[in-house]
Amino acid sequence: MKRIASLFIVSLFAGAITLGAYKLFFEKDTYKWVATNQETPFLSTSSISTSARGAGINEVDFTIAAEKTVNAVVHVKNLTINKGSNSLSDFFYGFERKQTPQIGTGSGVIISPDGFIVTNNHVIAQASQLEITLNNKRTYEAEVIGADADSDIALLKINVDRPLPYLAFGDSDNSKIGEWVLAVGNPFSLTSTVTAGIVSAKARSLGRNQSFIQTDAAVNPGNSGGALVNTNGDLIGINTAITSQTGSYVGYSFAVPSNIAKKVVEDIMEFGNVQRGLMGISAANINSREAMELGLDEIEGVYISQVSEDSGAEEAGLETGDVIKQVDNILVRKFSELTGYLSSKRPGDVVEVVVDRDGKRVSKRVTLKKQQTIVLPTTGFMVKNLTKEDKKTFGVKQGVKIIDVPEGYSRYNLKNKVITEVDDKEIKDINDAKALFGEIAKYGRTSFTMINEKGEKERLILQ
Repeated sequence: MKRIASLFIVSLFAGAITLGAYKLFFEKDTYKWVATNQETPFLSTSSISTSARGAGINEVDFTIAAEKTVNAVVHVKNLTINKGSNSLSDFFYGFERKQTPQIGTGSGVIISPDGFIVTNNHVIAQASQLEITLNNKRTYEAEVIGADADSDIALLKINVDRPLPYLAFGDSDNSKIGEWVLAVGNPFSLTSTVTAGIVSAKARSLGRNQSFIQTDAAVNPGNSGGALVNTNGDLIGINTAITSQTGSYVGYSFAVPSNIAKKVVEDIMEFGNVQRGLMGISAANINSREAMELGLDEIEGVYISQVSEDSGAEEAGLETGDVIKQVDNILVRKFSELTGYLSSKRPGDVVEVVVDRDGKRVSKRVTLKKQQTIVLPTTGFMVKNLTKEDKKTFGVKQGVKIIDVPEGYSRYNLKNKVITEVDDKEIKDINDAKALFGEIAKYGRTSFTMINEKGEKERLILQ
């Protein structure tokens, strides 16, 4: 027993001696002395304050936004009649092909208590009959008030005997990347369906010269035309497209910003069509070889490659080579951000444009104008309305001036000539030209009457 006690005491002293030697000779100081005139050192890891409840989806309450939204989103059923293609036997022998009804579906958003509904143009395109089903399963026939294929927005109306729940347009310019959003649709008559995600990007163009909000909230084909809302229940977009090889949601979906949709709807209600305010500039294609050689693909902003004659940009003093950096309070880093903001404006609106000119910031006030140029259907001619100087030069009172033609027409020397008639029908402006050229038969015979700069009349026959 004494032997065990002795061994225990020896082990205890040995451990104490070993620990003391380590503390004295090997361990480094892990503290820092701070004098009274020094500040205590801190390591700052973030300027963002942390939440008392922690970070993540558990902080977000989606129930309020969902309650505000679900009853204002409707199911849209589109009935179209497919007549099939006409054949030569149909023409000569009078055979009549069987008409096949086809049904398409989508969603829509009620935007007023008296039954105005906004949806996608592609949801109602070529409809012979439209049926709206509310979230409470009541159904109504709808009429198309107007539609705009460029923005993919359409306005419908149903007649109701009592006020409907509706959503007011929010301000999509205030939406932020990373913000939580809900996509609400009414697909396949399953009543309103809600999915959640975040704003993944803004001002996505998709190659359509348009500006979309990108989100990762699940949107499938039946949800097209439904609502994109923030956690307050504000309508910030109309769901319109997905990027998918299968036709179903795979992680990306897109919405028309509410500011654009609202402007399109207001234009349709007030004017019957969309009033687009144009600045009058052409932007350089930053993906072209010439642009890359000049380093334009590295520019943050919109490089002005051309200023249109008699445009608001020309009158304001914008110049070729200017780089647009800001419009009003919106920073411009790419062309889709510029077009997206201007899509919410009308002719006559004035915008403050800040450009970089030879390293200096220059501010100009630009009055937006109506569209002055257009690409004509069938031929692809780019034409513009005549200026006072054009009318004097060519000795005409009306017509449209050809400013560019496709490669196939280059041998006819058509540029800078004025078209005054198509098949003996007068052309006053680009709207007349668009309508008349749209009536040209693909395989028919068409004649154009033109005036050259010498005032001489020319006639071109295409067949």
